[in-house]
Amino acid sequence: MKQYLLSVVEPSTGEPPAAEEMERIMARVAELERAVKEAGVWVFNGGLHQPGTATTLRPKGDDVLITDGPYAEGKEHLGGFLILRCEDLDEALEWARRAVAATTLPIEVRPFR
Repeated sequence: MKQYLLSVVEPSTGEPPAAEEMERIMARVAELERAVKEAGVWVFNGGLHQPGTATTLRPKGDDVLITDGPYAEGKEHLGGFLILRCEDLDEALEWARRAVAATTLPIEVRPFR
């Protein structure tokens, strides 16, 4: 079985959902997490803080430059992820469809090497 990374793509601008909507989203996400664990495909998942909390390290000659903030600025950022062990891409895509329905956000699916 291959492992797949399902990345939750969040907008970097705009207002977050209202509290009531966020509660509904988080309930759906909890149900998705329960379902992937029950199905035996769950490896790991987690949500991330906003990109401004990141620290980036870059090579600079023989040294390492450390800066606050994300590696790249953009209109979207990685908001969370789910790692699944699936038979094939089709199975991973089916779980991703469920993740889209739960989060109401785009989900990128990529296999691990």
